[in-house]
Amino acid sequence: GRASPPLAALSQVLRLEQSRRTGIVFPLQKLERYLAPGTDTARFRLFQPGLAALQRAEALFRSDRGHRIDYVSSAVRMDHAPPPALPEVCFIGRSNVGKSSLIRALFSLAPEVEVRVSKTPGHTKKMNFFKVGKYFTLVDMPGYGYRAPQDFVEMVEAYLQERRNLKRTFLLVDGVVGLQKTDNIAVEMLEEFGIPYVMVLTKIDRASRGVLLKNVLEIQEFVKENTQGCFPQLFLVSSVEFSGVHLLRCFVAHVTGNLPTVEAS
Repeated sequence: GRASPPLAALSQVLRLEQSRRTGIVFPLQKLERYLAPGTDTARFRLFQPGLAALQRAEALFRSDRGHRIDYVSSAVRMDHAPPPALPEVCFIGRSNVGKSSLIRALFSLAPEVEVRVSKTPGHTKKMNFFKVGKYFTLVDMPGYGYRAPQDFVEMVEAYLQERRNLKRTFLLVDGVVGLQKTDNIAVEMLEEFGIPYVMVLTKIDRASRGVLLKNVLEIQEFVKENTQGCFPQLFLVSSVEFSGVHLLRCFVAHVTGNLPTVEAS
């Protein structure tokens, strides 16, 4: 197997000095000091697990002999999907939002897991299922928007409506460009079906602090005003620097019922 990249493991992050460590684990909190005085930051800290919870979650994403993480299968139709035996989360987003790269970062402590990152945007045309031991399944959905397959909507709608074991949908939004019209279509679909979901801002290493702050505040406002099923806290991630990846692992473990109590730090 390939070696894990730097900062993929919490033990490596804990060696950093305090402010850099906070920036990697809680990238949203790093932005707080740049907000105007009096800004409500409650939604920056709704999910704030302590070290023990982060470590327990990381163990789920680390494969070993007794705990295998495997690519299970791909499906273009729901009747090809594996049986809905375990709690499940799915990741959806525009083509080129960095979805496969993020899933590869989440699974970076199981380097034998093959997550194909397409060189051509819109190339993922199937639902790809990954089984994390006996704990949960993670599904990489086809991208929408630019060059998305014609049957994308039918495939994704069917999945969202029929998959009874789906615990949370992670809607990925490009942190550099913010919410796009195509993202709004996905939001409307999730709202219409009453599916609980979370918004994840990707590629935060590519956005200037000003742009990132503007996008965070605009999206938080959008979530507050226009959504019912969206978790009020945004998750910020960089698949390159591993910012937010440890926290996202912990949230996945939490929503799939594998962290019974999340201690606040």
